[in-house]
Amino acid sequence: MIRTRFAPSPTGVLHIGSVRTALFCWLYAKHNDGQFILRIEDTDRERSTEENVQAILESMEWLGLNADEGPIFQSDRFDRYHEVANQLYETGKAYRCYCTKEELDALRKSQKEKGEKMRYDGRYRDLPPQKNNDNYVLRFKNPLNGSVVVNDIVKGEVEFNNDELDDLIIIRSDGSPTYNFTVVVDDMDMNISHVIRGDDHLNNTPRQINIYEALGASPPEFAHIPMTLGEDGSKLSKRHGAMDIREYREQGYTPAALLNFMARLGWSHGDQEEFTIDEMISLFDIKDISKSASTFSAEKLTWLNHQHITKSNEEELIALLLYQMKSLGINPDSGPDLREIIAAYKERSETLLEMARSSSYCYEDFDEIDEKAAKKHLRPVILDPLTDVYNRFENIKDWTLKNIDTAINETVDKFKINMGKLGQPIRVAITGSSMSPSINITIKLIGKDRVLKRLEKAISIVKKRAEPNN
Repeated sequence: MIRTRFAPSPTGVLHIGSVRTALFCWLYAKHNDGQFILRIEDTDRERSTEENVQAILESMEWLGLNADEGPIFQSDRFDRYHEVANQLYETGKAYRCYCTKEELDALRKSQKEKGEKMRYDGRYRDLPPQKNNDNYVLRFKNPLNGSVVVNDIVKGEVEFNNDELDDLIIIRSDGSPTYNFTVVVDDMDMNISHVIRGDDHLNNTPRQINIYEALGASPPEFAHIPMTLGEDGSKLSKRHGAMDIREYREQGYTPAALLNFMARLGWSHGDQEEFTIDEMISLFDIKDISKSASTFSAEKLTWLNHQHITKSNEEELIALLLYQMKSLGINPDSGPDLREIIAAYKERSETLLEMARSSSYCYEDFDEIDEKAAKKHLRPVILDPLTDVYNRFENIKDWTLKNIDTAINETVDKFKINMGKLGQPIRVAITGSSMSPSINITIKLIGKDRVLKRLEKAISIVKKRAEPNN
């Protein structure tokens, strides 16, 4: 069975790069009817925080990247790591190194002065353990000869000479296990079949393979994914979009759009740009991942988000829009059903945050009308038509689009003006700006009481402007 894992460290939150890795692992497992495991690599107790753990779990849940197993915490497995480390030690495949910090510093200095590669020289490799000295680290006895060939699914065959790899520490002097060691033990115990991760881990792979072989275990298949760069070709940073995944939620992006965007960072299927989750599961294959670095584009993400908003049904967007409403302090019970808002605004909105802000006047009153819009459209010439349509709205018993249209058309016909001459003043009066969906839909959404109240205020403004000396 295909079993993949995503193993973030809670020394930080999730960003685009790490979540893209999670997505590829998840998609590959789902495509092959396999299993996806979430593992929290929290052996760095000083820098790992519960806050970051919760941020990781929250991000994964929001994106819908649900694990078949986990979260599994490395901090719960220390006994197992020590068991395996002792196994390596007892079989002569690991040894105690008593080097002091001063010794190691002197070694590095000497190697630097000679222009040599800085690496541990194995001075305790074949020495017997020192009695009554518990100040040591446990090092893996890496093979001195031969090479390690990584048959990488993405990069192809990559060979590493063993004499370039030093005897890495597997247990520190304080008893804590190290990354390269815990990863092997975990992946071995969890029967991970495929390790999909960033290519910054490629240099770790030969070291891990050697540990697998020392334990008599078969390593998983590896796929190292090229990094994602900013639009300027530099390493992706916060200024490019490498921010906490939860910030994308705050900015009104949908999980489906964000996953679509991340999938296209290095993976493709023909010329297709838009994918549903089901389509990505159906089509995804590691072999289709590009060998070249991908480029983050904020413009592309926003475009995809708009496409997903436009093509999603109202039910899919309700919970997402509700979150934005509440974040802005808008009471969704004080206005129209959110389904009506989505239907009216989704073609006009790039993000759900924009949708929530743009429709806020349907739920709460605004303090001021846009000065420029008021000056242009709330002029004395519109006083009588505006008063007339107010009276007609007031007499509507059933607040429907049909009756609203009738009232507006009757006023237009009475004063022999075009629709825009009346529609824009109404829009400015009831929304506070010159932009909104179709005026009849906007009027319907805002509701009779609010429309009348706001028209009354606008009529007062127009009357005041009609007075002499104004």
